[in-house]
Formats: sequence, structure tokens, C-alpha cells
Amino acid sequence: MTPRRAPRVAVFDFDGTLIDSLPLVLAAITHAVEGFGPRPTKEIFATLGGPPERFLVPLLHDPGDLPVALERLMRFHRENSHLMEPFAGADAVLEALAMTGVPVALWTGRDRHSTARLLGLRGWTERFAAIVCGDDFASHKPEPEGLQAILARIGVPASEAILVGDSDVDVLGGAAAGVDTVLIAHGRAVPPVIAARAWCIVASPPEAYASVLHMIGGAGKPTG
Repeated sequence: MTPRRAPRVAVFDFDGTLIDSLPLVLAAITHAVEGFGPRPTKEIFATLGGPPERFLVPLLHDPGDLPVALERLMRFHRENSHLMEPFAGADAVLEALAMTGVPVALWTGRDRHSTARLLGLRGWTERFAAIVCGDDFASHKPEPEGLQAILARIGVPASEAILVGDSDVDVLGGAAAGVDTVLIAHGRAVPPVIAARAWCIVASPPEAYASVLHMIGGAGKPTG
């Protein structure tokens, strides 16, 4: 399958797509809800979206425990976020796209403060032509408002964009906006209803990066 047109903008999710943060994110959420709810499993990532005050509530026995859980989550991130590393090929694909002149955008459910901190740690602050975070809008993935805002800022129609993400909400958000989506499966079984809406499914982030560069053409494959 090929996208409707050669992409003129590449939009990336952040956690699980550009940075290998999911083990630490799961550890942070587990720490946050310990004693307040059941132990979360990695299956929560398929539907995780929006800021923590939204996704933590269903994990708590009592929503009244949210302030304490939020404080525990934020403290864990402050103390450990420096341990998150980019996936192999992430730096290279961002550099290759910059060399082609194709703008790159970031659409993440992560809050803006922690996103800015992580981008600074990686030296990626200037890499993105547009960034939409989980606390920028009242709506969150899979609602397409954030993605639509990115396309409007860059001035590219949905038919000429490609989205790369690793969760069901990325695929649903991309489909709702009319944007072809590359889904990184990370070894999980993708529900048929999600697979049907994804442009393609790959096993790993490096495969997703190679797919984007192949679609755009002329950039070669990312390395390192």
C-alpha cells in the first residue's frame, strides 16, 4: 500500500516512537498508583493518551487520590527522566528529514513541561516545525484536534502528511484527521479494527523511520 501522495510533512508521536521511554513510564505509573489501584501492565499503552490527570483516574480505586498519585508520578519523572534514550535511528531520521527540507512535527500526549525538558536533554528542541502536547488542548488522542492544528500551522493538507506512532490512539487520531499512519507494534497483537485503519504496521521504530524516508524518497535509510 502507498500513501495517497508523497508526504510533505512527517509527524511523530514521542514516547515509544522516538524515545525508548515506555519501561520508565510504566515504572512511573506503577509508582504513582501503588496502594491506590491495581498494578498496571504494558497493555495500557495501547490506549494511553492525554495528560496524566486524565489517564491516571481510571487506574485509581478512588479518584480523590489523584493529587497524591500525580505528585508521585511527577517526582518519579523528575528523578529518572534522564535515563530515557532515543531509539536507534531516531537522531538519524530527524537529521535526514531536515536535509530533505521536509518539516517534522511532534504530536504527543506528554505534557509540555516534560516534553520540553526531554527535547532539551536530547538536543532536539529546534528539530520540530510544530509541537502539540497533551495539555495544549481540551481534547486528546484519539481526537484529531492536535494533529489538525499541526497541519494548519505548517500549511500542509492531511493527504500530504504521514504520522508515525505506537498506540491505537495514534492510528485512530490519524484516521480521524485523514492522515496515513505508520503503527509501530512493539511485538503486541494489534486489534483488527486498528490494523484496518493503519496505513502500515511495522515491528520497530527503526523500521518506521526507514518507511518514512522511503516514502519521501531521496533520503536513504537511517543508521545508528
